[in-house]
Amino acid sequence: MENNYKSGFIAIIGRPNVGKSTFMNRVIGQKIAIMSDKPQTTRNKIQGVLTEKDAQMVFIDTPGIHKPKHRLGDFMVKVAEDTLNEVDAILFMINAQEGYGRGDQYIIDRLQQVNRPVFLIINKIDLIHPDDLFTMIAEYKERYDFKEIIPISALEGNNVERLLDVLKGYLPEGPQYYPEDQVTDHPERFVISELIREKVLHLTKEEIPHSIAVVIENIEERESEKILIQATVVTERKSQKGILIGKQGSMLKRIGQNARRDIEALLGSKVYLELWVKVKKDWRNRENQLHEYGFRSDEY
Repeated sequence: MENNYKSGFIAIIGRPNVGKSTFMNRVIGQKIAIMSDKPQTTRNKIQGVLTEKDAQMVFIDTPGIHKPKHRLGDFMVKVAEDTLNEVDAILFMINAQEGYGRGDQYIIDRLQQVNRPVFLIINKIDLIHPDDLFTMIAEYKERYDFKEIIPISALEGNNVERLLDVLKGYLPEGPQYYPEDQVTDHPERFVISELIREKVLHLTKEEIPHSIAVVIENIEERESEKILIQATVVTERKSQKGILIGKQGSMLKRIGQNARRDIEALLGSKVYLELWVKVKKDWRNRENQLHEYGFRSDEY
């Protein structure tokens, strides 16, 4: 390994639904972050590892910073804010279609307390007219002294390579923290639960809000080279349980089929997936259940 090998940790922050997870999956080259058209999809810090011949970049896709409405929201915001002081660089991502909003000011106010290089990443530029970009850049420049402002399309891949090259210039010299073939620091159980949760959000649309958690109960290899995965989808209300199961179990079956395809791609093996639905009233405000479902602020 070269003497001037660079490595570092990079936080991706921004209002919910600006494309942070799409960017992460684009950079890493495979699906490790949950994507949905619903805001506040990411709940835990998701670390994606990009290893190149001259650098290793560890991206941390934080939960969207927003004003919290319940204890789970408090947890999500705390995780995001704590991350900012532990990294080597910060990507503040915005949605080019939406432009400046009050939620951005909330984030910029917090960035004033941080002593790290901050880059403004204007995502989804494929959806706007180029002329609109200049006005947007001027507005954000007035509000914060960004190291650089880089427009990209995470979905199309436009300008993403340039962003990575720019980032390398700001990273310190350092070791390779993870093996070359490792793309995330999360255990497989976590990624599997996220893939199932993504399918729930996608298929139920507005009917099921963020009041669900997915708990992996059991993973075991069977003799037939199939992997058995048993998981519970936890929701807050009986009415939601009915929607998740669907008529004669049709919705749960669709969720299972769609999730199984992604899980098989992740594990490189055939999967037998069993899903159940359980009601836990008001779990997002109960400390013991937040811990049980993996939301532990003390780990960060």
